[in-house]
Amino acid sequence: MEEITEHFSTKARPRSDSVNSTGTQSTGSRMLLRQRLTMLMTCMDDLNSKDRVHAQVSKTLDEVFEICGQKAQQRQKDQFRLYMVTWNVATAEPPEDVSSLLQLHSSKKADLYVIGLQEVRAAPLKFVTDLAFDDSWSHLFMNMLAPLGYIKVSSIRMQGLLLLIFSKLEHVPFVRDIQVTYTRTGIFGYWGNKGAVTIRLSFYGHLMCFLNCHLAAHMNYASERVDEFEYILESQTFQGKKPVSVLDHKIVFWFGDLNFRVEDHGMHFIRNCITSQNFNLLWSKDQLTIMKKKVPKLQEFEEGPLDFQPTYKFDLNSETYDSRVQKAWFGLNGKKRKPAWCDRILWRIKPRQPPPEDVFEEDDDDTVKEKKKQLLEDLMEKYPLKVKQDLYTSKMEYGVSDHKPVIGVFTLELRKMYDIPLVRLCAEGDWSADLDAMVTYSPLQPFPSSAWDWIGLYKVGFRSISDYITYTWVKDDQVAFNDERIQVYVSKEEIPVRGAECVLCYYSSNLQCIVGISEPFKVHESRAAIEEGLLPENINGLDQTVAS
Repeated sequence: MEEITEHFSTKARPRSDSVNSTGTQSTGSRMLLRQRLTMLMTCMDDLNSKDRVHAQVSKTLDEVFEICGQKAQQRQKDQFRLYMVTWNVATAEPPEDVSSLLQLHSSKKADLYVIGLQEVRAAPLKFVTDLAFDDSWSHLFMNMLAPLGYIKVSSIRMQGLLLLIFSKLEHVPFVRDIQVTYTRTGIFGYWGNKGAVTIRLSFYGHLMCFLNCHLAAHMNYASERVDEFEYILESQTFQGKKPVSVLDHKIVFWFGDLNFRVEDHGMHFIRNCITSQNFNLLWSKDQLTIMKKKVPKLQEFEEGPLDFQPTYKFDLNSETYDSRVQKAWFGLNGKKRKPAWCDRILWRIKPRQPPPEDVFEEDDDDTVKEKKKQLLEDLMEKYPLKVKQDLYTSKMEYGVSDHKPVIGVFTLELRKMYDIPLVRLCAEGDWSADLDAMVTYSPLQPFPSSAWDWIGLYKVGFRSISDYITYTWVKDDQVAFNDERIQVYVSKEEIPVRGAECVLCYYSSNLQCIVGISEPFKVHESRAAIEEGLLPENINGLDQTVAS
């Protein structure tokens, strides 16, 4: 039954803003079909297993299951480009341009950007200001990505740790079930200068988790870094039907300033290897590589080859490794820091679980057991997710920090579990600040709606969910048009006087995300404002007042 329901709920339907659209008719017919299937399953329970009717119905259901299975196998697999950045910015202000860092001029456009920063400046006054108005790094990335059609769908900050996720606008309604959490590990777990910030989300139905860490520093603390990582994994959980841990997700990306160093080798040997680009001669003494051989949990994580220069420690605004004399206690000269791959990106695909023992009967022979095992594996492969790393390197041209940023580019191959939004939105009629405007919306699939859901009006090219011009609660002035079409109104006082290209977005408070976006539409200039001879600069000022 679940397979049948899933098949009918995920199949694409035509989009239309007409009340009598084929999409609406299709939705109703599918709901009726589901009800009939539920009734059929209830009748099956009431039938005697020896009845001829029971055998005929059972045969029919078997055929339906077989068709659904064939359809599932025929579903197209899609590829998405994931672009990840990790950078310890050492409290520096951002550079003016990060186009190269994000490869914005590449012909291959990313679908998702995940940016993890460490040591963002967190002085008390600045930290409070950043919490209220966003920090300078977030502003930079939003300003660079928004004109290209990327929206910040989530972020989390814990003192100097910052994690940002951007999505192409077309994917936003399918980035769902967003949750964030953090773990402090500095000063016995009471201080957030070290630790992790995490965002989990569902991308077309596939659960993904992004873990941005800043672990303990210094050469002699490799074991402590592993202990901190294991503590983070144990302490972080997410809400669901039952608590979900980090490792319960289908894929986990672990990245950040992990602070693992290169052991044993002297400064001269390390620098010679770097100059000659014989990086492989250093790999065996990389602490993370060493710890992976000892710790089973680390062995589940994959990492691309370290075929790039160690990213720490550099003189500022240069590509020269640490050359300054470090001052130690009592005026003595300290040691220079040896180059190391402190900044890393790893990933883990959730291992396949063995078939539960209760599916096998005592009298099953080896052939039957193998068939059952193969059937279970086929079901698990119904919605596979594969990861391929296309690029893993550092960006040496950025010198505002003593760390160089590291990028990882991945191809995600997956079969979408759904490809229609939860809500359809439409701006009805002509919009301007002269008249109240009407929005209609239709739930396309069941979801946990709430009285705290709202519909926001955004200018095309908006940067984040909080960039709305105005919003209306879904329960405000609500009138049911029919069972699936609902009207809400936006006051003319809240509509931009000068007009703009806009979209409407439905925000679900339970899912913490946008679940529906309208087609772009034109908000016209106010005729009343034009007739009254308001100057453009005055209209702009009025727009800003209304938007705030």
